[in-house]
Amino acid sequence: MKKLKTTVALVATLGALYSTSAMSQTVMRFASWMPPTHPVNEVVLPTWKKWIEDATDNRVTLAVEYNMGHPKTMFNLVEDGVADASWGYHGYVPGRFRLTQIVEQPLLGVSAEAASVAHWRVHNKYFQGAPEFDGLELVALVTHGPGQVHSTFPVNSISDLQNKKIRIGGGVQAVIGERAGLVPVAGPAPKVYEMLQQGVIDGVFLPVCDVKNLRLDEVITHTTQLPGGMYLGSFSFFINPDFLADLDPKDRDAILKVSGEQLSALGGRAQDESDVAGLEAAKAAGVNINVVAEGAPLAQEYAQLAEGIDDAWIESVADLKVDARAALDELRAVARAYQAELDK
Repeated sequence: MKKLKTTVALVATLGALYSTSAMSQTVMRFASWMPPTHPVNEVVLPTWKKWIEDATDNRVTLAVEYNMGHPKTMFNLVEDGVADASWGYHGYVPGRFRLTQIVEQPLLGVSAEAASVAHWRVHNKYFQGAPEFDGLELVALVTHGPGQVHSTFPVNSISDLQNKKIRIGGGVQAVIGERAGLVPVAGPAPKVYEMLQQGVIDGVFLPVCDVKNLRLDEVITHTTQLPGGMYLGSFSFFINPDFLADLDPKDRDAILKVSGEQLSALGGRAQDESDVAGLEAAKAAGVNINVVAEGAPLAQEYAQLAEGIDDAWIESVADLKVDARAALDELRAVARAYQAELDK
C-alpha cells in the first residue's frame, strides 16, 4: 500500500511539473493572410515553428491565425500588439516601403532564394537605420519567384497589354504597368480569383506559384513566362518588439538566431519550389503556356521597357541619405553569385 501511495505521489508530481511546463510555454501569435496552401503557411511557418521550439527547448512556440484583417494592415496589427508577428507585402503600403524596391527591380534573373538572401544581406549593410521598419523587429526579407503575366488573352508583345485591366500589387509593378500602357487595378492577391472570375480584370502580374495557390488555372487561359520574369515582389517577416522584450533574453536571442538570413533563404526556397508546382498545375489544366526565349522579340521589348527603372528608383530614395546605387550593385552581385552556387 505504501509503495502504491509513493507511485501515485510520483505520478502526481510529474504531472504537475508537466502541467507547469506546458502552461509556461509562450505562444507567438502569427497573423497570416494567404490561404493555408500558400508556401508561407504550408512550408515556411511550420518549419520556423520547429526551429523556434528546438532553439528555446519548447519554451516558445508559434500559432498561425487567419482572417485578422486586410493584407496591408499586417504591419499595423503587429505594431499595435494585436498580433505578435506577421508577414507583409511591401507593395500594399505605398509610400512607406521604398528601399525594399531594391530587390523588385526587373531583370535580376535569379531565383527567389538567391534574391531573398541578397536582400537580407544588403538591407542590413546599407539600410539598417532606415525608418521603414520602425516599430517592428525585422526577422526576414523574402521575395516571391519571378513575376509573370497570367491572363484571359494571349500576350505576344507589350502592345497586347495596352488598355487591358491588369491587377498589380504595387511597388515596381506599378511602374511597369504605367510604361506598358495597361489599366492598373488594385487588389490583394487573395481576391484575384474573384476579380478574374467576375471580369473585373483581364489579367494579373503574379509568380507562377499562384496559378496553383490561388486556383488561377480555373479562371485564366494564358500564362506568359518571360526569361527571368518581369520583376520580383518583396515581403518581410516581423515581430512586435514588446513581445520579444518580454521573453527571457536567451529565448529572444534564440529566436533571432533561427531567423534572419536562415529564414529568408527558407522563404525564398519555398517560393521557388511552389513555382514548379504552379507551372505543373497550369499544364494539367490546359492553360496556354507561352515560354518566351532569351532574345525573343517579346523579351527584347520588355528589356527596353525596363530600361531606366533602376535609375528612377535610385533617384526616388535620394532623400533617405543611403547609397542606393552601391546597394543595388552589391545586391545584384550577391544574388548572382549565390545563384551560381545553387546551380552547381
